[in-house]
Amino acid sequence: MEQRSIMSLGRSSLVISLPKHWVKLNELKSGDAVSVAVQRDRSLVVFPGVKSKESTKEITLHVDPNEKKVFIVRKIIACYLNGYSNIKLVSKKIFSVAQQKAIRDIARQLYMRIMEVSTKKIHIVTLIDELKAQIISGIQRIHIIAKSMLQDALNALKNQDEMLARAVYSLDDDVDHFSFFLIRLLRSAALDTALANKLDLKPIEGLDYQNLVQRIEYVADEASNIARHVIMLSQRQQKLSDSLLELMLIAGNYTLSSYEKAMEAFFSKDVASSNETIEREKRSTQLEKRLASLTFLTKEMAPMTVCAVCSIRESIKEIAEDAKDIAEITINRSYS
Repeated sequence: MEQRSIMSLGRSSLVISLPKHWVKLNELKSGDAVSVAVQRDRSLVVFPGVKSKESTKEITLHVDPNEKKVFIVRKIIACYLNGYSNIKLVSKKIFSVAQQKAIRDIARQLYMRIMEVSTKKIHIVTLIDELKAQIISGIQRIHIIAKSMLQDALNALKNQDEMLARAVYSLDDDVDHFSFFLIRLLRSAALDTALANKLDLKPIEGLDYQNLVQRIEYVADEASNIARHVIMLSQRQQKLSDSLLELMLIAGNYTLSSYEKAMEAFFSKDVASSNETIEREKRSTQLEKRLASLTFLTKEMAPMTVCAVCSIRESIKEIAEDAKDIAEITINRSYS
C-alpha cells in the first residue's frame, strides 16, 4: 500500500496526488473527472471517470425442452439471490406445461412479475425497491410469523385441530418468500457499498443476519412439518395417548420458549440471556430422550402414527438446536 502526503492548495483545500501507474492504467489526463465515494470505515474509493448509477442486472437462462422443472427453479432462485432483477428464460423449442407452471410458481414466491411470455420466452422482473427495505424490521416480520406458526402448530397438536394445522402449513410460503428477499438484499449489500451504507449495514453484520434469517426459516419449516403431521393424523383418525401427547407438548412448549428467548436476546444484544438459552438445550435433549423412550414403549400404535410422532419429535429437537444457534450468533456479534 502506497502512502501519500497531504498537500495544501490555496487557503482551504487539501490535496493528494494520484499514483502515476493508476492514472496510466485508466488512461486519465489532466482535467479528466473522477468519482470519489466515502466508505463506512471512512476510507475513500476513487473511480476513474464519472461513476453512473449501475444498470439493473439482467441474465438470460437457456432452458432445454427436457430439463426438469426443479433444475429450472433452482437456477431462477440462484439468479435472484445474486441480485438479478431481470431474468429472461429462453427455450430451445417450447416450454412444457410443467415448466411454465414451475416458472410462474417460483416467480410468485419471489415476488417477481411476468412481463413477457410466449411459448419460447418468459421474462420475469422484480419491482421491489431494495433501497427502501430495512433489515431489522424484515427479520422481526419473519420472526413473528415463525413464532406464531410454532405456537399454533402446538395448539393444533394439542386439540387435534386440522383446520388450524392447515392454516399453519399455508404460512410457510410467506416465510420462504420474505427470507429469499432478505438473503438477496444481504448478498447485494455485500457487493454494493452504497447499498450497505443506505441500509446502515456493516460487512460482518451481513453474515450474522443471513445466518439468522436461515435459522428463522428452519424454525418455520419445522413448525410446518408438525402441522403437516397433525393433518395426516386427523385425516386417518389416529389419536395419541394422553401421556405421549402431554410429553410432546411439554417438550414443544419448552422449545418454543427457548426460541422466543433467543430472539429477544438477539434484538436486545443480551449475552447473559443467550448463554441461558444455550444451557436450556440440555433440558430439551432430556425431554427428547424421554419422548423417544415413551414412543417405543407405547403399545398398539399404528406404524403411521409412530412415524408421525418420530417426525414431530425430530422437529422439536431441530428447533431447540436453531434456538441455540441464534443465541451463539448473538454472543459472537457482541464481541465483533
